[in-house]
Amino acid sequence: MTSGEAGRVLLVHAHPDDESINNGVTMAACVAAGALVTLVTCTLGEEGEVIPASLAHLAADRDDALGPYRAGELAAALRELGVTDHRFLGGAGRWRDSGMSGAPQNDRPSAFWRADVDEAGAALAEVIAEVRPRVLITYDPNGGYGHPDHIQTHRVAMRGARLAAPRHRIARVLWNCAPRSVVRARLAELRADGPGRFRGVAEEEAVPGVVADHEVALAVAGTAAQVAAKAAAMTAHATQIDVEGRGFALSNGLAQPLWETEWYRLAAGEPFPAGARDIFAGLDEEPGGVTR
Repeated sequence: MTSGEAGRVLLVHAHPDDESINNGVTMAACVAAGALVTLVTCTLGEEGEVIPASLAHLAADRDDALGPYRAGELAAALRELGVTDHRFLGGAGRWRDSGMSGAPQNDRPSAFWRADVDEAGAALAEVIAEVRPRVLITYDPNGGYGHPDHIQTHRVAMRGARLAAPRHRIARVLWNCAPRSVVRARLAELRADGPGRFRGVAEEEAVPGVVADHEVALAVAGTAAQVAAKAAAMTAHATQIDVEGRGFALSNGLAQPLWETEWYRLAAGEPFPAGARDIFAGLDEEPGGVTR
C-alpha cells in the first residue's frame, strides 16, 4: 500500500458510527500505511436511539440534540483511527437522518431518503474531484440491511462517482460485506460464550451485508493495534454502541461480532490480484480504472 494517487480512499457512510463498525480496521490500516483517507458522512444521525439513560434527553423526541452530539462522537472516533479528513455531505445538517424503514420521519422534506440523488451526487462528485480517490467504499444496493439512509447512501455514492468521472475516474469501487460462513460461526461462538451484559445474540439477518463466501473479493485482516483502534472508535460512539470484548450491541441489546477482519465485494473497476491483502493491491500510480 502506498501514498499518493494509488493510496487515496474515499468512504461514504450514512450516519456517525457506520464508519467504525464497517471499516475501522481498513481505515486504521490505510493510515498506518501512509494512505490518504477521506470520510463523507451523509447525515448527523439525529434519529438514532440513545443507549445511556443519562443521555436519553438528546433524542429526537425530547431535546432533539443528538445530531451535534453524534458529530462530536464521530470526531473522537476518527482520532482513534488517525483519520483527519472528514466531511458531512453538503455540510453538517444539510440532510437529516430519515429514521428506520417505514417511520414517519422518512417523509420529511429534509430527510436524506428524500434527497434528490443528482443534487446529493453532485455534492459528492465535488469531493471526489478534490481528493481524487483511487478506491471508493460504500454499501451494496440494499444498504447492507435495508435502512433507508444506507440505501440512499449507496445510490448517492454510485451517482457521485459517475458524475465525477469526467474529472476523475475511480479505479475500484468496493461494497462492504461479510461472508456467511464466518458470520454463522461467530454468532455461534457468541451464543456459546453467553451474551454477557447484553440481553441476547442477534440473528444472522441482523448482520449487515451477509453474502455467500464466493462473493467476497477481499479480506482486510487487522493487526492487534488496528483492531484495538477500531474497538476504541466504536466505543467513542457511546450513544449508539455498547462494546464488550469481541462483540458489541446497538440499542436493541443484541450482541453482534466486532469484526477483526473486514470484507469487500468488488462492485466495479480493477480486479484484485491473487493474494491481495489491501484495498489498493494491483493499482498503479496513475489515475485510471473504471467507474460504472
